[in-house]
Amino acid sequence: QVQLVESGGGLVQAGGSLRLSCAASGRTDKDDVMGWFRRAPGKEREFVAGITWSRGITYYTDSVKGRFTISRDNAKNTVYLQMNSLKPEDTAVYSCAGAPYGTRFLQANEYNYWGQGTQVTVSS
Repeated sequence: QVQLVESGGGLVQAGGSLRLSCAASGRTDKDDVMGWFRRAPGKEREFVAGITWSRGITYYTDSVKGRFTISRDNAKNTVYLQMNSLKPEDTAVYSCAGAPYGTRFLQANEYNYWGQGTQVTVSS
């Protein structure tokens, strides 16, 4: 059973930076895809960024390209989301999720494992 634990959320002013971490335990080689999703109050869950453990392939939603960077440390079984130039509209609960090899990044319903989420609040 894969368990995901996020950390690194908080309150930051617009233009600031935060780095989120997602520590994965119990992962096997079949659990290759990792994604970051977010849900803002009153809005639907949104894909933010994804990465594969095996080859480091990354994918971003358009609104975060050039500002956010997803990376992974296979030795630590940890995925990171570096968020720079944060905007108030980035305010949301951010969750990491894991999916089997070959899963399309954007398909939230294909992710099997989810963390508990971490709050990111960007003040204007």
